[in-house]
Amino acid sequence: AELRTFLGLLLLTGNVRLNRLNDYWKTHDSCSGKGHTVKVVMKLMSDFLGKGHSLFMDNFYNSFVLSSKLLRHSTYTTGTLRIDRLHTPPAVKAKALGKGETIANYAQSVMIGKWRDKRMVTYISTQYDNEMVQTTNRRNQTRMLPKPIVYYKSHMKGTDRLDQMVSYYPCERKTLRWHKKIFVHFLQVVVVNSFYLYNMYNSDRLSLYDFRIRVLEELLPPKEAPLLITPTRNSMHRLSKLTKRKGNGKSVTRRCRVCYQEGKRKETVYYCAVCPDQPGLCELGCFDKYHENK
Repeated sequence: AELRTFLGLLLLTGNVRLNRLNDYWKTHDSCSGKGHTVKVVMKLMSDFLGKGHSLFMDNFYNSFVLSSKLLRHSTYTTGTLRIDRLHTPPAVKAKALGKGETIANYAQSVMIGKWRDKRMVTYISTQYDNEMVQTTNRRNQTRMLPKPIVYYKSHMKGTDRLDQMVSYYPCERKTLRWHKKIFVHFLQVVVVNSFYLYNMYNSDRLSLYDFRIRVLEELLPPKEAPLLITPTRNSMHRLSKLTKRKGNGKSVTRRCRVCYQEGKRKETVYYCAVCPDQPGLCELGCFDKYHENK
């Protein structure tokens, strides 16, 4: 019950409620068509423009056009950029860099830069220049990073961490319709955010795997107690097969006790190994008949 309190009540990113998700798929969509991402961001930011806010975005949204437009509304942007975006400077695209090297171009107060770490990273900012700054990681190792990357990581690590945690247990399938994929993704986000909230307010911290197992156990109906089957006397007996052979190679047999009582002579290789005298019994019928009154 405690887990259910955390699960499914509010859709959270970090600790901020997303109360405007319907802007993405209204039937009277004013954000469709060319420049969709720019329209979506401008609509979601409409209440915050002109106030000097800083907006951090990943490469799905960032572009020179969007950064310029937001800057005209006194809103600063920083984030990663897809290198094939329109208006990315050719000099930045083509420049070959060694590890730790960087290059940047400026136009209309928008900076687009590229930096090589383990892989190439392209970024855009209207707030920070391309100065290299020293940072220290959790292992107390120092290295130089472009200032936009430092601030982007600082502000976006929660979102990137969420994406990473969701990716550990992928549930989306290619065969699912798009609206079902959205539902499954949101459910995954709810589980991860519930996991963070649970660990935040409980001393018995869980791993994501254990938390998911606990959620499943809470959602599933209670287990029914297994039926206790009292073994019958007959079920305690067992039919065994003689393995000894005669000198001529034929199997040793015994006379069937039931057939003998009925005036029939019949040899069998089967017997009851539990009965004290281990009587010979035919495999079919005689075994049950012999033990009915025992």
